[in-house]
Amino acid sequence: MLTRRIIVCLDVDAGRVVKGVQFTRLRDAGDPAELAAAHAAAGADEIVLLDITATHEKRATLLETVRRTARELMVPFTVGGGIRSVDDASAVFDAGADKVAVNSAALADPTLITQIAAKFGSQAAVVAIDARASADRSHFEVTKTGGRDATGRDAVTWAREAQEAGAGEFLLTSMDRDGTQDGFDMELTRAIAAVAHIPVIASGGAGAIEHFVEVFQPRAADAALAASIFHFGLIRMSDLKQHLQQNGVPVRWPC
Repeated sequence: MLTRRIIVCLDVDAGRVVKGVQFTRLRDAGDPAELAAAHAAAGADEIVLLDITATHEKRATLLETVRRTARELMVPFTVGGGIRSVDDASAVFDAGADKVAVNSAALADPTLITQIAAKFGSQAAVVAIDARASADRSHFEVTKTGGRDATGRDAVTWAREAQEAGAGEFLLTSMDRDGTQDGFDMELTRAIAAVAHIPVIASGGAGAIEHFVEVFQPRAADAALAASIFHFGLIRMSDLKQHLQQNGVPVRWPC
């Protein structure tokens, strides 16, 4: 059985790691390079860095921040935010990333996923899906521009399209749960996992160890991503992995 991955997210704004609720009310969490090194040393399986204002500000990813962070890491490193072209992706890979995550630009032009996969391999092409539930929770709508704008597109339909375009992994964030620490959105996670033939990373809502046990149940997530619970020491990585192992969830152990 494949091990389940625990991924730490660094949401970066103006070169600093920040964390808020539903992408708002941000507070400073520290330097990305220092935090990345600390989380990797603690046992994180991967690190994701998202430049959360690059798309909204219509600028490129902060490459120097990526370089400084990459130099600290010996675990897989994914970077997203502001990647609009293969050239943008190339620059991020040159700065030290192992994978790139695309969102708004891929929604505008799904061939971007195909181009990245063709040049760097599908394993390096991560499609980030930020979704909100409808009022009656009958479906989930994709958002873009860091969750600021609705698209009117169904998340499950978009997942199918992105997968066909060459995506190698989904980074699935529940905008309703982001930063709430109320637990992962299991309906959303299972809806995407049901149509996915590629790994699904669940994100948004982690607040307790039991939330990870739940999200790793069959037909759910292959990996789980969290931020504030690790940045602010609410859960220790070693405690989390030990608990998962004791509950039958295969993880990379010891940390």
